[in-house]
Amino acid sequence: MEEELKCPVCGSLFKDPILLPCSHNVCLACARNITVQTPDGETPVQSRASGSSDYDYLDMDKMSLYSETDSGYGSYTPCQLKSPNGVRVFPPALPHRHCSLTCPLCHRSVSLDERGLRGFSRNRLLEAIVARYQQNRAVKCQLCDRNPVDASVMCEQCDVYYCNACQQRCHPSRGPLAKHRLVPPGGGQQPPATARKPATCVDHEAENFSMYCGSCKAPVCMKCLEEGKHAKHDCQLSQALNGVSDKAKDAKEFLVQLKNMLQQIQENGVEFEACLVAQCDSLIEALTRQKAKLLTKVTKEKEYKLKVVRDQITHCTMKLRQTTGMMEYCLEVLKENDPSGFLQLSDALIKRVTSSQDQWVKGALEPKVGPDFDLTLTTDSLLQTILQLDFCQGKAAPLLQLEKCCTRNNSATLAWRVTVPTGSPIEGYILELDDGNGGQYREVYVGKETVCTVDGLHFNSSYNARVKAYNAVGVGPYSKTVVLKTSDVAWFTFDPTSAHRDIVLTNENQTVTCNSYDDRVVLGTAAFSKGIHYWEVTIDRYDNHPDPAFGVARINTMKDMMLGKDDKAWAMAEGGITKGSTVGVLLDLIKHTLTFYINKEQHGPTAFENLDGVFVPAVSLNRNVQVGVLKHADFYLPRSSVSCSLSQTL
Repeated sequence: MEEELKCPVCGSLFKDPILLPCSHNVCLACARNITVQTPDGETPVQSRASGSSDYDYLDMDKMSLYSETDSGYGSYTPCQLKSPNGVRVFPPALPHRHCSLTCPLCHRSVSLDERGLRGFSRNRLLEAIVARYQQNRAVKCQLCDRNPVDASVMCEQCDVYYCNACQQRCHPSRGPLAKHRLVPPGGGQQPPATARKPATCVDHEAENFSMYCGSCKAPVCMKCLEEGKHAKHDCQLSQALNGVSDKAKDAKEFLVQLKNMLQQIQENGVEFEACLVAQCDSLIEALTRQKAKLLTKVTKEKEYKLKVVRDQITHCTMKLRQTTGMMEYCLEVLKENDPSGFLQLSDALIKRVTSSQDQWVKGALEPKVGPDFDLTLTTDSLLQTILQLDFCQGKAAPLLQLEKCCTRNNSATLAWRVTVPTGSPIEGYILELDDGNGGQYREVYVGKETVCTVDGLHFNSSYNARVKAYNAVGVGPYSKTVVLKTSDVAWFTFDPTSAHRDIVLTNENQTVTCNSYDDRVVLGTAAFSKGIHYWEVTIDRYDNHPDPAFGVARINTMKDMMLGKDDKAWAMAEGGITKGSTVGVLLDLIKHTLTFYINKEQHGPTAFENLDGVFVPAVSLNRNVQVGVLKHADFYLPRSSVSCSLSQTL
């Protein structure tokens, strides 16, 4: 903060700061130094885009000097003096000259009127902050040789700051120094210069400021209001007092109401705090029990690693002792000067050395276990849940409307409403479903609507659903859980929305033909990614040996060519079918195979293998063929298998 309290001209703490029109501050004495004279009638040039002032200090020496005979203003050109802060200073301007002052920070210039610097407001708030800062800031000892410490006293006669050690050594309280007065570094008492005085009007020195002019944004006195230039301006004090008086009456009544609420808040707060502490204690207790279990696992792992390492140390130490002893023995043998004795022992020693070397096989000098623990504790989800722990925004939970909740194939539609209005407006709802096997809930919808259809569920599965409301305060309680059961088997028809425009669908989208001689593709309305699926189609019309194709495809397969011509479809083309034939398709997503049948008989070996992903039933045909989907239990899905549709939400 100290930099904010320093004058931009002298670089020292502000002394008698004045407030310039640009809202910057300078010391009063510094303002006198940077005031310059301008010729009669000349207006100071405003700051240019480059940021320089009307007098460019860098090019000041290059300016043509006005002579007294040319202009009559011999002091117009500034002098070459600089302040300690690097700002040019000028000789004091004479009162009878036209003067201007340039802000040393933003370089904006302002002309002085007949009042001179007294026309600027004195920043008493900044002055008080500087005085308080001077009293509270730490002063260093002036006699410490190295690393001065904070001073503890100051001698008023010597005007020197001492720490305790330097004061005892250099300024003892005895002899001629006994009469010196030692005071705290802050000076003991507030200096007279920093004493707060009532603010007086710059136009009427005998009057104190008593009002604030809203038009001029400046304090004024009573005489300014009556006879000065602020006579017709809006002085807000009287008007504000009337409004404050009315508000004070309302505030008294409001205080009575608040005091009556204190006792009730105290009682409710104690009860609520006790309940909250009990709930949190139960969570901490459960976490403590789990921590003990985890620590037991870590201890067992640590003991196992320590045992393995200790055993390896023992084994390696024994082998090293044996090897070292043998080496020392061999060296002693080599020192002997008995050739015949050496030859007698050499073969045996060589075998022992070779055998010992073989004991240090690869891996013998590698640790059997590492120092790291292969245990990972996943706490992210738990930590996120703890961080999201918050109070419910109200006691009203949404109500699931059972009469509007339904399932179709592997899709579920849910609807809900709010029974009791809450204190805070509801911003949206969060719908959650489990995984169909009683597992964890997942968010499947977040928004403002009260009806939602969820696709991509598993066939032959039961899902638990619940919903809650939320707003800026938090989330509300869950609704009661509703159980939704998807279809045991997936009945499907041909899909008009994704079919080629030449495709013609009739009989409630269960019969298909084509207007074109070229092959066109139509898909089914169901999609599969798991389980075993079988369906049949009948050949209702078959003229001039067309080439219909039957099989499965991705949702984005080409629709204007025979099925199976691109890499997004797998199909059987014709293959001995006639009018009245039945073509069966068996999609086994457990074995990932595709097999075809004609009139209930398997048509050749397994047609395709290694199928993985999401598939939809598909047919391609031209105008010479008409195909229908059998709708009587010819779709087979074992209850032990699971199927899901294209958009796998869960």
